[in-house]
Amino acid sequence: MTPILLLGAGRMGGALIQGWREAGAFSAADLIVRDPNVDAAAFAGALVNPPLEALSAARTVLLAVKPQIWREAVADVVPHLAPDAVIVSIAAGVRAADISEAFGGRVVARVMPTTAVAIGRGTASVHAVDPVARAAAHALFDPVATVVDLDSEELLHAATAVSGSAPAYLYAFVEALEAAGAGVGLDPAASAKLARATIIGAAALMEAGGEEPAELRKQVTSPGGTTAAALAVLMGQGGFGDLLPRALDAAIARSKELGG
Repeated sequence: MTPILLLGAGRMGGALIQGWREAGAFSAADLIVRDPNVDAAAFAGALVNPPLEALSAARTVLLAVKPQIWREAVADVVPHLAPDAVIVSIAAGVRAADISEAFGGRVVARVMPTTAVAIGRGTASVHAVDPVARAAAHALFDPVATVVDLDSEELLHAATAVSGSAPAYLYAFVEALEAAGAGVGLDPAASAKLARATIIGAAALMEAGGEEPAELRKQVTSPGGTTAAALAVLMGQGGFGDLLPRALDAAIARSKELGG
């Protein structure tokens, strides 16, 4: 399994390294980081941007670069990898067959994670035909995420829209709620404090209780009350029921475009 070669150590790669460290899953000594834009001091204990010859030690390769530049990022790496190195890709939209071909036929798992892996609370959607590649993906993400296996690679587009991109949907909702609260007279700082704490508490309650979201919604919605009045807007025509399918369709379409 180790050493693990990270091709790219940006936001997601950095989040994984932080999550692994907190979970005690992999130490810095288990990692080889290849990213021309990183400060080696930020990855103390890891092997950072070593000579290409050193990459032959890697047992697992995590492809964590932007999908637009992935071919460029792997071109000079591939000739130096061990023949049995396993490739785990988090490059959105890039097909496993294309990755395997670029890596000389090596086995590939594709994963769509979220940045909450940094605190051990991420999610990760996994697709791999090869069981060795699937096991490698699970070894990387099980310590820091809730992992779901997908039967079809095509479903990764949907998983990207529902999970991979979804943290931004929540942040955008909170951002809008804060602004709306200020718009109806709350002090902006007070509105932000109320909105954030309320959303965090509601999510924690959903996790702790194990009840369905629909049931939790009903519990806080008195007939004819203030919540019901607000939900009539949010869940009415042009509300969540219309917006979210459109948003997911847009994300899926873009995911497919990124895959070429």
